[in-house]
Amino acid sequence: MIKKIIGLTAFAATLVAPVFSASADEVNVYSYRQPFLVEPLFNEFTKQSGIKVNVVFAKKGMAERLAREGEHSPADVLLTTDISRLIELQEKGLLQAVNSDVLEAAIPSQYQADDNSWFGLTTRVRNIYTAKRLGDMAISYEDLADEKYRGKICTRSGKHPYNVALVSSMIAEHGEAKTLEWLEGVKKNLARKPQGNDRGQVQAIHQGLCDVSLGNSYYFGKMLNDDKQKVWADAVNINFPNQVNRGAHVNISGVGVAKYAPHKEAAKALLEFLASDKAQQMYAETNMEYPVRAGVKKSALVASWGDFKADDLPLETIASHRKAALKLLDQAKFDL
Repeated sequence: MIKKIIGLTAFAATLVAPVFSASADEVNVYSYRQPFLVEPLFNEFTKQSGIKVNVVFAKKGMAERLAREGEHSPADVLLTTDISRLIELQEKGLLQAVNSDVLEAAIPSQYQADDNSWFGLTTRVRNIYTAKRLGDMAISYEDLADEKYRGKICTRSGKHPYNVALVSSMIAEHGEAKTLEWLEGVKKNLARKPQGNDRGQVQAIHQGLCDVSLGNSYYFGKMLNDDKQKVWADAVNINFPNQVNRGAHVNISGVGVAKYAPHKEAAKALLEFLASDKAQQMYAETNMEYPVRAGVKKSALVASWGDFKADDLPLETIASHRKAALKLLDQAKFDL
């Protein structure tokens, strides 16, 4: 039987707990992803499977809520962005292994946990945006510490998960001592104290406050499709760093099954659907991210940015340096 999705709920964990049914033909999702992105996917899953999807949307506090709910938690599927958030759930024992030949075959090994506790669904590149007035260029993350960029770089907080993951990848490549030296060099090149979000840095380039910024790939597409922000995007080039050596740093959006999931089989079915050709294509078109499944086409806009070489270091290896990255950001006083 086909059922429509119901139970979409704003996340008000400490105020009102949503009422979830224990019915076997539904699945409960805690999501950090925005409704406009995932609701079409869940509707399609319900259409194909007959399994109803109930969602709690959150911006923070997922791990804390799961820990508080313990074995009484109604959560089945945990949907999030950034490897650090998945690792936090994994390290706190809030996930369970999912053994699935479908997922193993669909998702490259560097984008899934060794213990099968989480799986990447899409990838996003940590790009370097440069002012069009600088012309075309090849640039690396290491270049950001070059004194030729003194006073010309804008970025959000170094401790934002997107930047922490990048610093972690630098540690994996160069070690802690070299990465600290790099961070101190980048800090010297900042045009202003770290602030705002990725799009705000492109806006600053448009305003002439700086020439270079860090930003995730899909934000470029979002700005180009926004009447007010298109002028910002039109002021920059999107560059894929380190194309002559290890490749650009890539992060993921990902998913896992909650430790005490009451609907484990429905949860597994939803994960397998999200890795399917259909869902991967919907992800690509809606959010302008890169599908993890081979053979799924990028959106036409994303494809227009060209192909690139991605760093193939396993994300678990990068994430293992997260605590060291935070320590180095403190040592460099990067945000001060």
